[in-house]
Amino acid sequence: MSKKRIYLNAFDMNCAGHQSPGLWTHPNDKSATYKDAAYWIHLAKVLETGKFDAIFLADVLGTYDVYQGSRDPALRQGAQVPLNDPAFVIPIMAQVTKHLGFGLTVSTTYEHPYIFARRMSTLDHLTQGRIGWNIVTSYLNSAAVNIGLEQQINHDQRYEIAEEYMEVVYKLWEGSWEDDAVILDKEHKLFVDPNKVHNINHEGKYYKVPGAHLCEPSPQRTPVLFQAGASARGRKFAAKHAELVFISAPTTTIGKTFVQSFRKELQQTGRDPQEAKILSLFTPIVGRTQEEAEEKFREYQKHASYEGALALLGGWTGVDFSGYSPDDKIKYVQNDAIHSAIETFTKIDPNKEWTVQEVAKFVGVGGMGPVAVGTPEKIADTMELWINEVGVDGFNIAYAVTPETFEDFVEYVIPVLQDRGLVRKEYEDGTLRNHLFGYDQLPNHHPGRQSRKHFSLQK
Repeated sequence: MSKKRIYLNAFDMNCAGHQSPGLWTHPNDKSATYKDAAYWIHLAKVLETGKFDAIFLADVLGTYDVYQGSRDPALRQGAQVPLNDPAFVIPIMAQVTKHLGFGLTVSTTYEHPYIFARRMSTLDHLTQGRIGWNIVTSYLNSAAVNIGLEQQINHDQRYEIAEEYMEVVYKLWEGSWEDDAVILDKEHKLFVDPNKVHNINHEGKYYKVPGAHLCEPSPQRTPVLFQAGASARGRKFAAKHAELVFISAPTTTIGKTFVQSFRKELQQTGRDPQEAKILSLFTPIVGRTQEEAEEKFREYQKHASYEGALALLGGWTGVDFSGYSPDDKIKYVQNDAIHSAIETFTKIDPNKEWTVQEVAKFVGVGGMGPVAVGTPEKIADTMELWINEVGVDGFNIAYAVTPETFEDFVEYVIPVLQDRGLVRKEYEDGTLRNHLFGYDQLPNHHPGRQSRKHFSLQK
């Protein structure tokens, strides 16, 4: 068995249900209390007890309205709607923890980089360097329409915009303020040395940002960079920028294909193929006995929503499955939603043909990732299997019901993983990036770090 360290994030969203549509109806589920600070405070304490690296907060900016050509199925089933802004729960959780990191999902397509850069620097200051950014380009047409576009920008152009977006935020975070720009000299009444604050003078195809960053350098400067793009264009983007990559792969075969492909992309970009850490979606259903776990899973499946699952799947794939019968085989269709989502069930595993009903049932508990059902030892064995055979570095732990799934995992599975030397027993001090990689700021070879060289020449 491997002794490779397992990276652990909790996967949540500022809504009810998240990856398990319909399970908000379960008597033990408290996800509908997502709008209460008490939910996030309790969850943060549970995760820090379990020595999780971070909580990874998903987000979308529209409703799932592809299925039946309507948002009504998603509304009826509470499928990632209603949905609150994830950024505001981070300071609440940071107040009751010392080490837990926070991965915030924000789209490069719909928010100006100058404004966004300030929010992330602010959060990095308030959490003392515990912020990560999940870089997404967004996939729901409903989001594009509601911010004034005629329709969604096509898939590859969204990544083109994202590349320039990264250039702008790197300049703001890394190059605009020198390390010693803030003087705080009370005697001479000098707060900041103006000579050490630089305009970024960015003028590109999509953005014009002439001035300086509004914030002094935060502990990490650039937040830890998460990315979840698994399409060909998404992998290329992640290989250039990402420090942690999130995948949703229902089987080990599909997961291994993703991992091998991405490691090659890293190598072709000139990075060490092991440098970026790959985390798989993973939903554990834990019982003190195998029978107890299986009974719990059967109970969860009774609460899963077929309609809610197809509402989510429609948004992810851009395909309206209401025109299919449950026994129809899913075929590959390319569009401007998540390319990898439909590829997952059509092209990647040649040994499996999925029907609409099979996919809906699969997605109903745990979304598009694997679900492990069993004793703490069996769950730990499955995680080790994914580490050793698939090649992932860790997991985004999703819930079936919350906080029960996380509480069970921390109480029963974490001690097994700790006994096997796979999860730490104590945190080290420092930033999120230091917890993950052993250093606080981007390494010198990272493209974001290059912005510092450019501005150091300007006086």
